[in-house]
Amino acid sequence: MTSPLERASVVGAAPPPDLESYRIQARAWLSGNLELRDRAAEELEIDHFTPDVMTSNRALQRRLFEGGYAGISWPREFGGQGLTKSHEEAFFQEASNFVMPEFGLLSDTTFDTCVPTMLKHASPDFLKRFIPKVMGGDALVCQFFSEPSAGSDLAAVRTKATRANDGWVIRGQKLWSSWAQLADWGMCLARTDWDAPKHRGLTWFTVPCNATGLTIRPIAQITGETDFCEEFFDDVLVSDDDRIGAVGDGWTIAQTMLVYERGAGRRADAGGLSGPGPLAPDLMALVGQAGRLSDPIAQQLVAQVHINDYVGRALMSRIDQLNRMGRLTPGTAAYGKLFAGVYNPIRARIALTLGGPEAVAWDADSSSDGGTAWAYLNGRRMSIAGGTNEMQRNAIAERALGMPREPTSDRDRPFSESLRDADRWRTTP
Repeated sequence: MTSPLERASVVGAAPPPDLESYRIQARAWLSGNLELRDRAAEELEIDHFTPDVMTSNRALQRRLFEGGYAGISWPREFGGQGLTKSHEEAFFQEASNFVMPEFGLLSDTTFDTCVPTMLKHASPDFLKRFIPKVMGGDALVCQFFSEPSAGSDLAAVRTKATRANDGWVIRGQKLWSSWAQLADWGMCLARTDWDAPKHRGLTWFTVPCNATGLTIRPIAQITGETDFCEEFFDDVLVSDDDRIGAVGDGWTIAQTMLVYERGAGRRADAGGLSGPGPLAPDLMALVGQAGRLSDPIAQQLVAQVHINDYVGRALMSRIDQLNRMGRLTPGTAAYGKLFAGVYNPIRARIALTLGGPEAVAWDADSSSDGGTAWAYLNGRRMSIAGGTNEMQRNAIAERALGMPREPTSDRDRPFSESLRDADRWRTTP
């Protein structure tokens, strides 16, 4: 029996099937291989994604891979199907009523951010070795990106990678890594040249999450979840074969990752912009429960959310269109991220206003899932995660609108000198 990668090489020159034929083929495969979704049973507990749950989802991912429905729009030479985004959309539309593999935030970091970045910058040998593992559910990837002293200023990374024989030794600390405790690999940005300006001395590596010397600690949030972690690298040895891109080209690769992180890498889904749709169903349910359907103030708030929800979908549709045209930049991608960072807390607050006391306190045996309270507590997540609102505004101003860059004193100076001066400023009376 040939592997999907071997099959891909045999049919590498085959033209893509027309969309209707592909839909029929996918529909038949889904019916014969996956279970129908029970939407009523999809309410998830806090930290639902345990290692056991991930194992069952890995098995589903392996089934997709073996059936030829993983990596639908990824290149054939690396094990993907080499089809178009339209084929991918068609498959996910047909699959919307079936139980599909779900890895939570690792679905985003693996399939929508890290792998698309790898496909742009990693060597062919690395991709041939690594991408089939991802498609088969054996390699879920998190991001070892931010640090305690390099959050919004990502170029100020201090985690260092030092040459050691045929590999590298990594030492330092990372922070805010989503679901690193459940990942297999982390895509890690490290400093390889301290005498180069801070943007030019960086390099990316893929690091096994079970590597000797790597400690991963989950961080509890106000919602009770542990969605992100801190990591400590104590002389972690990494092979040079697991380097992504050229030495010193890390900032260029980081810019690619930021575009994908802000929405360009989203796998095609069954959505799309088809019209405003019904009034916000979740808010209408809250208004009904509170007996405020005829309240003009409640009506105005629901209408406000309905309009802004549609504006958000239209914005993301435009960003997706620019991505398909190959015209998406970190500046234009930042519009979607900024919208979520600004609007999510507003929407969460409106939901609390409409729901009243029952939205924040309920009996343990009630039917409430606490979703409104959870959304409020977690509402400001997108104003920080993946770059603060302020950083998104900078990206839009400088990269999309062409406004002057913020003045900086360290862009063209050796990073070691910038650190030395910073230490002097902190210790000067």
